[in-house]
Amino acid sequence: MRSFTLLLLIFFGLLQYRLWFGKNSVPDYFALQENMIHQQQANEKLKQRNKLLYADTDDLKLGTEAIEERARNELGMIKENETFFRLIPSKNHMSKQ
Repeated sequence: MRSFTLLLLIFFGLLQYRLWFGKNSVPDYFALQENMIHQQQANEKLKQRNKLLYADTDDLKLGTEAIEERARNELGMIKENETFFRLIPSKNHMSKQ
């Protein structure tokens, strides 16, 4: 009977060692959970970015206004027979702010 109890205690001890220090142990589980949370956050940011890109491409496909706006803002283009004005703040105006 004593040897059986001793055998069970040794077996229990080995299981505890594997649970806390072995492969796929409790600390590994918590580390994987933390990694999963960070990955889900990164995925959420990418989903938001993709939504903006899809909306942008839809605007470009549907009308010329978005294309015209991009050409003006990003490329500095102007239409034919259109006058371009650039307003540069004076030094006095900038120092008051």
